[in-house]
Amino acid sequence: MAKVILVEDDERLAQLTGQFLESNNFSVTLVHDGAEAVEKIVSLQPDIVILDIMLPNMDGFSICREIRNSYSGPVLFLTAKDSDFDHVRGLEIGADDYVIKPVEPYVLLARLNALLRRGGGPTASTDTIKLGQLEVDKAARKAYLAGDEVELTSYEFDLLWELANNAGQTLSREHIYKCVVGREYDGLDRSVDVRISRLRKKLGDNTDQPFRLVTVWGKGYLCSKSAWD
Repeated sequence: MAKVILVEDDERLAQLTGQFLESNNFSVTLVHDGAEAVEKIVSLQPDIVILDIMLPNMDGFSICREIRNSYSGPVLFLTAKDSDFDHVRGLEIGADDYVIKPVEPYVLLARLNALLRRGGGPTASTDTIKLGQLEVDKAARKAYLAGDEVELTSYEFDLLWELANNAGQTLSREHIYKCVVGREYDGLDRSVDVRISRLRKKLGDNTDQPFRLVTVWGKGYLCSKSAWD
């Protein structure tokens, strides 16, 4: 039973959503106040977090930014704010998905399950990729650069693993969306581009002229084999 924290100030909506998720094998903790959400998420370490944006005392963007130092699980924004700016902003500060309200319950359920499948958890695999000073440990779901752990969200880890596992090969956006995001690329979604930008910053790449995670214009992205020494 997956543990989820739902942060939503509309108590009636939160109750209905929570009841639906509990009927589909989730253990749900409801939080209605933004200021309370950070403490709950950090202390309970749920399998997934659902965040509204417009909340009393602390908005969803601030909550997501605050928890990312101590919580690496998936975060899904469920909000009525549907501007591209808000969508991109949410991804840039560490969210894993962004769903616009109102949403059909089974669509929300599918998105949550896709995030949980991607996040995985401990597995029997002991696969480790080493590229110079970069080490990506699939079993532990951790990445290290020059011996120091790189703090990654679940989505960022999966993206890095896919790139590193295919180092030296150009991966198209279509491939990345299918293997990492779990759905077909619609030609418009910029979430992978945003995550690549965040990975570059965390991995010491040059954001203006990247040499580790390289953009191959018109084709996709490539993880260099030789740029990690």
